[in-house]
Amino acid sequence: MKILETVNLSKTYGKKDIAVHTLRGANLSVNKGEFVAIVGPSGSGKSTFLHLIGGLERANTGTIKINGKDICCMSDKDLAKYRRQEVGFIFQQYNLIPVLNVRENIELPVKLDKHEVDKEYIDGIIRTIGLEDREKHLPNQLSGGQQQRVAIARSLSSKPSIILADEPTGKLDSKTTGEVIDLLKESIRKYNQTLIMITHNEAISEKADGVINIIDGKLSEAVSQ
Repeated sequence: MKILETVNLSKTYGKKDIAVHTLRGANLSVNKGEFVAIVGPSGSGKSTFLHLIGGLERANTGTIKINGKDICCMSDKDLAKYRRQEVGFIFQQYNLIPVLNVRENIELPVKLDKHEVDKEYIDGIIRTIGLEDREKHLPNQLSGGQQQRVAIARSLSSKPSIILADEPTGKLDSKTTGEVIDLLKESIRKYNQTLIMITHNEAISEKADGVINIIDGKLSEAVSQ
């Protein structure tokens, strides 16, 4: 089942002589439950592509369909709702709230959306990330790998359709990186979600179901692993 489809997606910053064409006619189709890695040199358009899919920026041309709905046609209000309810974001910076403990950080997106917290679901996520004995700890009482696990759990808390990760293991050592990727793969399998991740790590891309190369704003076809 197709969850994401982009057609002729383009993004340009600036105008005329100073225009920078960050993304050029990007076409991509991703099925539900897939793990897709996006690779390419710095400045190739990877983060821009992720931001467009996540509704953090708007495209100049093209369409982005998530579950059959074109988010490019959404109002700002509907796009904000889409970001809260349909997308889970994981970044290299953990962005945890320092005065909130592990459970509170994980539950935050649900509470911000004024929804009732599904305690059983959150308990399951905390067990999945292996931090049952640390759910009352503050971020500064956790290791980098543990903080990233919390960030992953937070991205899952609102039961999103798609998870977008921008170099989520960039600050971690190789052992912790492997543990985090295995955790992400287990999570998307367990909760039937889709993961699209930017990475420069070849070992990570080898674990993906498919790889998308971006060079000078152009996407290549996915390569099956």
